[in-house]
Amino acid sequence: MSRTQEQIEANRRRYEELRAAGQESVPRGLPEPSELDGAAVSADAVIHREQVPAGWYATVRLRRGEALRIVDDTGRSSVSVIGWREEDTSERINCADTVKVQWSAVIAKGRVILSDMGRVLLSLIEDSSGAHDLLVGGSTPASTLAASGTTMRNTQENFLLAASKIGLDVRDIPPCVTFFAPVSLDDAGRFRWVEGRKRPGDFVDLRAEMNLVMVASNCPHPLDPARPAAPGPVTLIRHRARAAGPDDPCRTASPEAARAFAFTDRLFA
Repeated sequence: MSRTQEQIEANRRRYEELRAAGQESVPRGLPEPSELDGAAVSADAVIHREQVPAGWYATVRLRRGEALRIVDDTGRSSVSVIGWREEDTSERINCADTVKVQWSAVIAKGRVILSDMGRVLLSLIEDSSGAHDLLVGGSTPASTLAASGTTMRNTQENFLLAASKIGLDVRDIPPCVTFFAPVSLDDAGRFRWVEGRKRPGDFVDLRAEMNLVMVASNCPHPLDPARPAAPGPVTLIRHRARAAGPDDPCRTASPEAARAFAFTDRLFA
């Protein structure tokens, strides 16, 4: 075996070791899902609360250490989210890196969402659902027409409208993460919608690890089988959250997450 081939084999073994650690060990160390009727936000921690009707969107600014709770009020909605670092909007959410760095397309309580600079954009500090989508993306005019038979509002156009209002355009819109969207893969590698994973009142808390501008679009997911689509309102609660201490579950979930937090902390040192 040549020296080059030996190095290739050594790299492959190291990759397999890391993959095994990420895909097998880490999920067992993640915290349990949040109880549906637990983890209430105390009234004195709430900064702002609003309800977003079906088809509409909201732009939310979060300071580092604040959190956004998204509540699926009726159990029929999916919420697509994008975000940028407030001081430099060239740094933005990166779903592909979020998947690669954590060796999984599954995000739930204890996981993080990364920026395209390798920093932690958001931490999932509470999550009663665990059924979220990092791969498919939000609705478009075509998917909305198929779902509802009308040209009602859709996530693609909502993101364009929101971006234009903060001085950005189509080039600045990254792929989104969609919450309350139980998407999985079948044995043939095709996307499928998993029935029975959505409940009224499901919620997720996203803690900002940097100062952010976020957009949340409340439109039916492209794979949602409901015909006609019948989403309900969602509630957004901006609130003060606990800081990510040294033993924070999101920070300690994996070596990769710890490094991303260290890189993020240097930005605010």
